[in-house]
This record gives sequence, structure tokens and C-alpha cells, in this order.
Amino acid sequence: MPSVTITHATTYRYRAEVPLGQHRLMLRPRETRDLSLTSFDLAISPEARIDWSHDVAGNAIATAQFDTNTTMLSIRSCARVELRAPVWPVFPIAAAAASYPFVYSPDNWTDLGALAVPQYADDTGRLSRWVESFVMARPTDTLSLLKNIGNGITAQISYQSRETEGTQGPLETLDRGWGSCRDFAVLFAEATRTLGFGVRLVSGYLFNPAGDRVGSMDAGSTHAWVEVFVPGAGWIPFDPTNRSVGSTNLIPVAVARRIQQVAPVTGSFHGRPTDVLSMEVRVDVEDAMCMCS
Repeated sequence: MPSVTITHATTYRYRAEVPLGQHRLMLRPRETRDLSLTSFDLAISPEARIDWSHDVAGNAIATAQFDTNTTMLSIRSCARVELRAPVWPVFPIAAAAASYPFVYSPDNWTDLGALAVPQYADDTGRLSRWVESFVMARPTDTLSLLKNIGNGITAQISYQSRETEGTQGPLETLDRGWGSCRDFAVLFAEATRTLGFGVRLVSGYLFNPAGDRVGSMDAGSTHAWVEVFVPGAGWIPFDPTNRSVGSTNLIPVAVARRIQQVAPVTGSFHGRPTDVLSMEVRVDVEDAMCMCS
């Protein structure tokens, strides 16, 4: 059971002292049956009033409010987690959902709501036709279909890391033929939603001690993947960037309907855009102890 430490540091520097607006932080890992959070520290400078809450998806939200002007904002989290996901997971899919297509129960369908509805326009049906190419027959094995979609994304789309903000739409990713882990996740989510699955986007970290996985640069970085709701098994993680199924080496922080809802740090300041000198982000994911100070 590996014990992993994640440090996530975000630093903003400003040309002159500026008043800071409210900041919304999504940095605390989600505890699941495959992950235990053993410690978490949050250090912010200048000093901030922090209120904790949970959003509609159960994500832990820290809201920071500031009273002083500053030329620098530093936000640093340090979390220690224990991972116990099996390398070869077995998913107890209900018999009624083992073959696609299947019908969600009325309660599941109501609760999934917008998670089962595509979020991007597909007026010409291009995305629908693309994902239909993976449906070999009706009925077909549900888990195999989902794996084939993930494998198909990796086979057809080249991975490229991208530090700039924003996420490509699914058709944009198909057109360009390349994308980041965020783009892979959005394409997978939209394609499977087109087939009627309930899907949520996941933001978190990738623990990559062997250095053989894609989507983690140097000592670490944030990562994105998806979870598909399949009756019996529940939420099954799929990481299309690495052609993997299950939560091995994945450390979730937040889940949401749209990738834009799970940004680690969002906030504002009062001033001009030119007042921002720089923004630096460093993430370290390692099998070691860390100190937040």
C-alpha cells in the first residue's frame, strides 16, 4: 500500500500591491475505498480567512478571503495519502448492465441528470458517428466497449502537454489530432455521454514512480480522467491518456460535470491585467514525506 505525498504550490506576483478578491481552492484529495487521506495542510500568504464547505458533487472547497494588499500570493497544499487500488481491478457489473445498450433505473437516471447529457454541440452528428464506430454490435460487452473507446482515443490522438489554460472541445481535439490529458478526458466523456452513459470529469494527480505513464511531467503535475457510472460496479475510472481502467496510481481531488468546474485555484484581484507579473505552479507527487512550512 504505497504512501504518497503531494505538494501543490501556486504563486502569483504583481507589479504593485493589489487587493485580492475571494479565492476558491480545490486541493484536498477525495477519500474513496481506494484512497485514504492521512494528512492535509494548507499554507497561504498573505494570511487569509479560510472557510471549508462541500459543493454539490461532494468536493472539498476552501474559500480564502484576504484583508491586506500584497505584491505576491502564495498558495501551498501538502497532502499525504495511502493508495490501495488493485493493479488488476475486477468490476462487479450488474447482469442487467453487462451488455450495451442497457437502461439505467429511474432513480439512477434522475440522479445522473446532466452527467448523461453531452455538454458540447454536435450539430452534424460527427461525434456520434465517431463513437458509433466502436460499437461492434448491439448488444455488446459494456466494459469492453468503454475500454475500446479509451484505447481508440489514444490510438488516434497524440498526447501533448499544455500549460495554457482552457480545454479543447471534443471536435476540436478530433480535428487537431492532439491534446492534453484534459482534452482526452473531455473527448472520452462527451463520446460516452453520446451513447447514453453517465460520466463525470475528474481532476487530481498521477503517481508515476516508474516513469512509464503519460501526463505527469518531471516530479508531477495535475492530471485529468473520467469516471463512468455502470450499475453494480458504480463509478469506474478510465484514464484515456494512459489506456488504463481503475484507480491505480490516480489521486482524485474533484469530480464535476464540466472540466472547467474542477480548477485547483480560481480567484481574482482588483487591478489591471498588466499588474500580473507572473504565475508559477509546481506540483510534486512522490513516495516520500513532505513538510508544509
